[in-house]
Amino acid sequence: MIVVAIIALLAAIALPGFLRAQKRSQATLVKNDLRLIDDAIAQYALETSRNSGDTVEVDDWIDYIRDGHLYETGQNVLGDYYGDQLVDTLPTVPGSTWDALSDVADTDFWAPYARDGATPPPRHRHRWRH
Repeated sequence: MIVVAIIALLAAIALPGFLRAQKRSQATLVKNDLRLIDDAIAQYALETSRNSGDTVEVDDWIDYIRDGHLYETGQNVLGDYYGDQLVDTLPTVPGSTWDALSDVADTDFWAPYARDGATPPPRHRHRWRH
């Protein structure tokens, strides 16, 4: 019985740390997505002669993401859409993602990316591979 109590105590101590590390990893994945999206938009704008401020739809920038969850779904690891973007404007962190990860990722973590008020789902669908 003492052994079971000790194991339960150790699990109770370790679990919060594990969950925090998992959320921090998710935040890092989202930040990496933002970098990929920014690079994809820049490449798309260069190849298609887009001007600063032009809208780049998800269908267009996602073609410059080669593989992975973002390429397949257009969503981040938490299932939130990044949405259409603007040339020469940094992509934003979806508001619900920011809120869900706020206990492990503060404003300094997200810099230079800002919080988006509400990213609506795209009006169109990419040829996503489900």
